[in-house]
Amino acid sequence: MSAMKMRRSLAELEQEFRQHTALEAQRKLALERTAVVRSRQRWHERERRRSSLRFYLLTASLALTAVVVAAAMFATLYLLLA
Repeated sequence: MSAMKMRRSLAELEQEFRQHTALEAQRKLALERTAVVRSRQRWHERERRRSSLRFYLLTASLALTAVVVAAAMFATLYLLLA
């Protein structure tokens, strides 16, 4: 009788171990997926910031170019008419 109880409890322990191992594997996969999603979100956020910075630099350079060209044009016109 004692041996039967021992076998049953050993089988229960093995079953619990398998369940625990399966749960740990699922948990590990969930953590990996979460890490991948967070990494992708951070990458998109960095790209968005870089794109915004490039847009502002392009806009500023266009505005500065327009001001310089207008100033040069009026300076040249002044010299021609003076």
